[in-house]
Amino acid sequence: MMLASLFRILTIIRKELLVMLKDPKSRASVLLPPIFQCLIFGYAASYDLNTVPYALVDQDHSATSRALVAKLEGSGVFQRQATLTQTAQAAALLDTKQVVLIVVIGQDFERKLESGASSIVQVVADGRNSNTSGVAQGYANTIIGDFSSNWLAQRRSPGAIQVTTRAWFNPQLETRWTMVPSLIGTITMMMTMLLTAMSVAREREEGTFDQLLVAPFTPTEIMIGKAVPSMIVGIVQASVILLVALFWFRIPFAGSFATLYLGLALFLAAAIGFGLFLSSLAGNMQQAMVLCFIFLMPFMLLSGLMSPTDNMPEVLQYATVINPLKYAISITRRVYLEGAHVREMMPDMLALVAIAAVTMPVSAWMFRRRLN
Repeated sequence: MMLASLFRILTIIRKELLVMLKDPKSRASVLLPPIFQCLIFGYAASYDLNTVPYALVDQDHSATSRALVAKLEGSGVFQRQATLTQTAQAAALLDTKQVVLIVVIGQDFERKLESGASSIVQVVADGRNSNTSGVAQGYANTIIGDFSSNWLAQRRSPGAIQVTTRAWFNPQLETRWTMVPSLIGTITMMMTMLLTAMSVAREREEGTFDQLLVAPFTPTEIMIGKAVPSMIVGIVQASVILLVALFWFRIPFAGSFATLYLGLALFLAAAIGFGLFLSSLAGNMQQAMVLCFIFLMPFMLLSGLMSPTDNMPEVLQYATVINPLKYAISITRRVYLEGAHVREMMPDMLALVAIAAVTMPVSAWMFRRRLN
């Protein structure tokens, strides 16, 4: 019984792959658009910053250091998340994305300024989001520079504040280091959702859907047969983008390929669940395409690809919980740049499992309704 069911599923998978790949233009559309889009985004994409959550390490505890902190927070951009005594304590906040910057004010900060020496303020940034970190560092440098100028004017002292900056995971703060790994999930989702949503709609439009109804296939077998080819195409496209990132842009890969592909497989399952759901709603290919674009644009805007989700209104932050692309971007960025392990990625992976566990059964139920 199981073998017969597996044979029927493999038959549907073979048919779907033949339909997708029989035309040379279809084969080209699987590989060329991801490469083209990856190159365009890698060279052209950029985004802005509204708020900067940061951790403060004030080792001086002087009136001058407090005045500098007040200057930072008075800008309305910097929001302090923690006040600590050592950089090592703040590093955990940076690793878990609770802060974008760590501002370290060294010992004898005030005394060195009073004596006419340069006093160092260190700004440590999260390089996994290069544009955000670069803009945040620019804000900090400007504010600290203004504070230093005011100090010189008021005290007539030769002392000045010297700012040193570091970026973790992306030392040069190159935007493409952040953007290109994120495209592994973004472009893959666009193609897999379209392919999955249009597969059933194509059957209805071409009149072959009735043949499936009279064939000895169960709704679950049909759904699996429709999903697996899209997952195969998605894995191939993700691999192509990964190769572009590694060998064209030469972005160092810090993590495990096994962890990355496990996350991608769970992400594709969730994305295909959405695609199957849309295919069960659409009556033809045009409707399926329109529904895909209706969902894809909010998914991209609420994913954290172009702007951090923490900067969004609270209502929209709740909406990102059901967005599989948000978790895919988190997984690809952290595994690629940070070298995160499966244990660290478990919350994102479990969220994708939960999304797939909801969308797949709902799609099967909708599919059964259409069959009846």
